[in-house]
Parts: sequence; structure tokens; C-alpha cells
Amino acid sequence: MYAVIKTGGKQYKVSEGDLVKVEKIEGAVGETIELDEVLMVGGEEVKIGAPLLPGAKVVARIVEQGKDKKILIFKSKRRKTYRKKQGHRQPITRLQVTGIEA
Repeated sequence: MYAVIKTGGKQYKVSEGDLVKVEKIEGAVGETIELDEVLMVGGEEVKIGAPLLPGAKVVARIVEQGKDKKILIFKSKRRKTYRKKQGHRQPITRLQVTGIEA
């Protein structure tokens, strides 16, 4: 069984036992959270929401709170001696999916 969930403005296809890297979600490591924005549940029978499935949820456990890899932003303008280098590390949360309820 799998589900398509929406969190942090992005959509993820998850199954039980999957480790998923998502935008930062508040909570401590080891806490259990419920993601209730489920767009679709598949498996034996496919259920599609319009846009969300009522009553469906994905239960996950927070494994890690941290930062993603560094992204470099480099801007320059030719012939103007303008250069700007900047870095960014997005805060992320790693989740382990423990259950899918349709």
C-alpha cells in the first residue's frame, strides 16, 4: 500500500517503512506525527481525493531534525565587476512512515 501526501508545498509518494526527507516540521526526534493531507491511496484499490481524501492519514515518526546539503547561489554581471556568492542550507525533517490509514 502506498499514499501520496502533501507537506511543505511538495508532494511525496510514501509506503510503510519508507524514510522521507521533507521540509521542516515542528517536533522532537522520536515523536509520532500524523499527516492528514493525503491526496491518493493506492494498492489493491486506488482511492483518489478531490483534492484530499477525507479521513485518510499517514502516521510517521520523526527520525532526524537537521539541515540539507548546501546550495550555492552565484550572481554576476558581465563587464561590470559584479560578483556575489551566497550559500543556503534548508532545514529538513526525516520521517519514517509507520502506517497508512485510508
